[in-house]
Amino acid sequence: VSGMDSRASDFCCLQVEVCQNPTSTARTTAVTECVQRFLQHSNKTVFGDICLTEFEDEFLTQHVQSVSICDTDLVLGCGGNKPAVSLADAQLDIHVFQLHEDDGPAAETIDEQEEEISAASHWLLPSAEFQGLWNNLIYDMNVKEKLLQYATTTLLFSDRNVDGNIVSWNRVILLHGPPGTGKTSLCKALAQKLCIRFSK
Repeated sequence: VSGMDSRASDFCCLQVEVCQNPTSTARTTAVTECVQRFLQHSNKTVFGDICLTEFEDEFLTQHVQSVSICDTDLVLGCGGNKPAVSLADAQLDIHVFQLHEDDGPAAETIDEQEEEISAASHWLLPSAEFQGLWNNLIYDMNVKEKLLQYATTTLLFSDRNVDGNIVSWNRVILLHGPPGTGKTSLCKALAQKLCIRFSK
């Protein structure tokens, strides 16, 4: 820890996803404050993504399933020379969410010549069915990171009412490839990730 580049801690914002127990009725602000205290007083140093599931704090044990520091590649960079980041010094962007424990997607059908054809499937997000899907998708290039940055920037532009005549960007993403390469899974995982990130 002594050789840590302090500048990495001073200027980075780490994304923290907190999965609250489905039966918990604790307020989001209370969970956020408790997780903030827990991480900043833990004396932990982060070199990449981590997921914590065991806590000494009684409140966290009762109300939280997991605390994940994720997508550090976007902040610390890819490869083996990532700087160490002290949680006590880093800025933490905490997202608290509860998973929907449903029995699968709701189906939307259309009638075609006296036969019902499935047109779409709907999930309540964030869904327990998609939990962990983002981390399990492995690609040769950093497709996930680029896609997440693109979607986040696009939503930010929309939220800030950026004039499309002044700042233009492509609003269409085309995923192509043979069947079974993870296109649908990537869309599901991205929808889950964005739902968690923009739940505030």
